[in-house]
Amino acid sequence: MTGAASGIGRAIALRLSQDGASVLTADRAAGCDLAIDVSAPNAATQMVAAAEQRLGGLDILVPAAGISAFEMLEDHSDEVWAGTLGINLDSVFRLVRAAVPLMKSGDAAKSGAARIITIGSVMSTHGEAGMAAYSAAKHGILGLTRALAIELGPMGITVNCIQPGAILTGITRPVFAENPAFADYWVQKSALKRLGTPEDIAGVAGFLASDDSRFMTGAALVVDAGATVHP
Repeated sequence: MTGAASGIGRAIALRLSQDGASVLTADRAAGCDLAIDVSAPNAATQMVAAAEQRLGGLDILVPAAGISAFEMLEDHSDEVWAGTLGINLDSVFRLVRAAVPLMKSGDAAKSGAARIITIGSVMSTHGEAGMAAYSAAKHGILGLTRALAIELGPMGITVNCIQPGAILTGITRPVFAENPAFADYWVQKSALKRLGTPEDIAGVAGFLASDDSRFMTGAALVVDAGATVHP
C-alpha cells in the first residue's frame, strides 16, 4: 500500500497487519518498506515487482498516497495542478494497471476475494473554493473506482472507494491549527461533533478488505460523521 508513512495510509497498514495480512508499505518519506515517489513513471511497476518478490503475490491493493493544496483559481499554478493530480489520481491509475495482472492470477481473485480499496474524499462528490485540483483528482478517483469495479468484477476483484471527511492527519493538522474556525466548521457540521482520526478510516478499510464485503463493489463509503448529510 502507498502513502503508508503517516496518517490514513499508516493507520490502514497497521490495521491490515493486525488483521493478519502481510503488508508491503511504500511512501516517499522514510519508514516504509519502499522509499519511492509514487508519481514517478516507473514507480508502479517497481512496487508490483516488490510485492511479487517479497509477498509472493498481491491480494489487496490500497493506493492511499495523497497531497492537498489550497490555491484560488486566478493564482492556481500549473505545477500545483499537475502535482496534485499526479499523486492523487495518475499514480492510482498506474498502480492498479500494473497490479491487476498479478492480482487476477492469485488464489484470492479465483475465489472472488481480491480487493482494491481507493481513498477518495467528501470532495469526490462535493467541491470547495481553492481546492480545484484536489476536488478534480478526488472526483476522478470515484469515477475510476466505478469503472474498474465493472471491468474487474468478472476477474474476482472488487473495487470500492472510501470518502473520508475532516480527518486529523499530518496534512490537515497544521491547516486546522492555523485556522481553528475551519476546524470548528467541520466539527459543528458533523452529527458526531468531532473531527475524525486515521483509525476511523482504517476500520472501514479493514471491513472492505475482509470477506464481509464480498458482495460490494463500485461502492462509495462516506466516512465523515454525517457532515455531508445536510447542507
